[in-house]
Amino acid sequence: MSNDFHKPALFAGAAFEAFQGGDDPATINRVAHETAGALLSRVRDDPQPEVIDRLLSFTDDHGIDAIAELWARASAHSLPGSLWRIYLLRALIRQNPEQTSYFFERGSSEIPGIDPVLAGAEAPTGPKEITELADQILRGLFTGDFAIALERAAAFCRIMAHGCTGIADEAEIGAPDTASTLTTRALRFETIGDDLAQSAALWRHDSLD
Repeated sequence: MSNDFHKPALFAGAAFEAFQGGDDPATINRVAHETAGALLSRVRDDPQPEVIDRLLSFTDDHGIDAIAELWARASAHSLPGSLWRIYLLRALIRQNPEQTSYFFERGSSEIPGIDPVLAGAEAPTGPKEITELADQILRGLFTGDFAIALERAAAFCRIMAHGCTGIADEAEIGAPDTASTLTTRALRFETIGDDLAQSAALWRHDSLD
């Protein structure tokens, strides 16, 4: 899914410069965990509204390249890997809120279980509501229950996967290329949703590093 975007940019300073300068996997992993941990702890310890707003809007102004450079190669079941996936989902939503809300509404109307309730989007979910959901989830990482924010994002992914699959099935005969694209996207949403759900469980057991 990351190929669909221009990628995350959030950090400057010595840690980022050190990361840019080396391809050593151990260094990359260490810097990813250090920056993610420092950011999260600093903001959660003192959640100033203006700081949260800057974290939400930074990628809108500058792209998400630096976040990708720092966090995209971290384990899916880690703190930096989880933060990367949330920023990536937000970028997806904001890139095309009309299409995203369409898939979300389709998935919400058909998926079994409580995922639409867990995701917490206002219904009916149009472009405005889906964009607000993205901001709510990201904001929740810094100001609310971190695990719940991850679980909301996981539910969003499952709904999107369901919506993409349903539309792909309908398009299979008349538009096979579209069906194939949507099926691939559904699998990516499903994978990210599984990763975020596992990370939420790890966080609840103080095991998300």
